[in-house]
Amino acid sequence: MRPMRSFGGRGGGGLPGLETTASKLAAALVAGSILYHLTKGGQGGLLLLLPDFVFSRLFLWQPITYGFIESSPMGIIFGAIITWSIGGYLESIWGGKRLLMVGVGVTVLAGVLTSLLAMLVPGATVQAYTGGNVMTSVLWVAYGLSIGRGETNFWGIPLSGNALAGVGAGFVVLMAIIGPWQAQVPDLLALGMVFAYVRGANPRKLMLHFQHWRLQRQLRDRSKHLRVVPKNQSRPDRDQFLN
Repeated sequence: MRPMRSFGGRGGGGLPGLETTASKLAAALVAGSILYHLTKGGQGGLLLLLPDFVFSRLFLWQPITYGFIESSPMGIIFGAIITWSIGGYLESIWGGKRLLMVGVGVTVLAGVLTSLLAMLVPGATVQAYTGGNVMTSVLWVAYGLSIGRGETNFWGIPLSGNALAGVGAGFVVLMAIIGPWQAQVPDLLALGMVFAYVRGANPRKLMLHFQHWRLQRQLRDRSKHLRVVPKNQSRPDRDQFLN
């Protein structure tokens, strides 16, 4: 029987230490958010994701920096707690490098895709995005999907991991319904990518599938010159029947 995990309540596992990758991500989220709010009247706005300017003005750092900015005090506090606690659990089963690839990598890629969408479809994005909520949503959903049908604890309520992932995704969908959906574009893109990754569509597996497909195609191409000899045909010892 799989052990019960705990999120937002008492349970096993404990909190990760301050030396972990998850704790460093949480600290970066707090530091980035404070820096933004202290300087948003000046250069701080350049830390946000401005989709119209990422490629047109080469603000290429923004898909990275926006993921460490929250717009509200509650967002900073809960974002840091979620990143530290949930990220710590994922780091314990994945390792620090994979945690960075999923938490930060998916957030960055969502920012890049949002910027490309702004170029291709005018009006499909808003002027500026903070991305701390994107990274925390990615970690939340990845945490739930990694547990799957196993049981976890969400603020005292027993849930399956899949149900908890659904709660995290539901928050994003609800925000898209209530507010302008364009404000949730990076979140929606990130949810799709993290779901595909945890369910097996990671770069390594995709590369293995591609190599398998290429090998099968090469074998089929090489076999086109082969001739099939009918069963009822006598086969004298002649070179013409050799493949």
